[in-house]
Amino acid sequence: MVRPLRFEDGALLVLDQRRLPAEERWLRCERPEQVADAIRTLAVRGAPAIGLAAAYGLALADDFEPAAELLRATRPTAVNLAWAIARAREAHERAGRRGALELAGSLEADQERADRRLAALGAERFAAGDRALTHCNTGPLATGGYGTAGGVLRAAWERGRLEHVWVGETRPLLQGARLTAWELGREGIPYRLVTDSSAGALMERGLVDRVVVGADRIARNGDVANKVGTYPIAVLADRHDVPFYVAAPRSTLDPDTATGGTIPIEERDPVEVAAGAAPKGAGAFNPAFDVTPAALVGAIFTEAGVLEPPYEQSIARALGG
Repeated sequence: MVRPLRFEDGALLVLDQRRLPAEERWLRCERPEQVADAIRTLAVRGAPAIGLAAAYGLALADDFEPAAELLRATRPTAVNLAWAIARAREAHERAGRRGALELAGSLEADQERADRRLAALGAERFAAGDRALTHCNTGPLATGGYGTAGGVLRAAWERGRLEHVWVGETRPLLQGARLTAWELGREGIPYRLVTDSSAGALMERGLVDRVVVGADRIARNGDVANKVGTYPIAVLADRHDVPFYVAAPRSTLDPDTATGGTIPIEERDPVEVAAGAAPKGAGAFNPAFDVTPAALVGAIFTEAGVLEPPYEQSIARALGG
């Protein structure tokens, strides 16, 4: 199983996901500033994985609070980042850098256990011969563990409940085409790559039995922030009576955010959209995420169980409230 991070000889090594699938290149980070740059530039990405990277980055910090603020500011939408930093702060207060490093290793082990548990629960919703559609990348590269939505697909395949996966390319940075296709190929899971705009046509033709995606933040009411393009897929799934599922660890549940309307949406460099085919000087708008209303979400798979509407209640139970 691919690992996007490893801590060796006093440094965090990051598999540079910007280079995949053409090249497997590792970045050596010896300072929190280097980890922050790796997160900001998407060398490491995926909500759980950037939380782990930040925790390891804080184990490299001589001065904790400035490093924590630097790392927190890299990606505003994924709540796992702030969650991991808060946990690292507690560990650092108890035992300094050693405590932060031990905490990071513990979070990584916890993430794999959580991924495997939620993946097994999600796979139970699949039936033999199912064809699934997914969006962006939610496998080991995105979590540092077994994968969230990608883990569900793997678990369904291992149980004989998945025929193949439709992989949306995920414009503008092609995380589906570059990363999800690469992961599925390594695992021997059949897939076909499709343009993002193909989702409706596939569903209209009866070629999609399930949709499963990940999440970067889930509000208290069940609204889900995920890679931009998720919301229209959910609308199409609702229109065609295709079950739409979200897979995420409990660390992605944010009880302090009441609804999706208050989730901060990261806006990235417009060049990512306009580069290549657009005329020189073309303007562009590049939100990295969108919000899917809870009413369109059939279930949320977590290590605490399968959450179903009303989400305000099931999320509170999952968080021990």
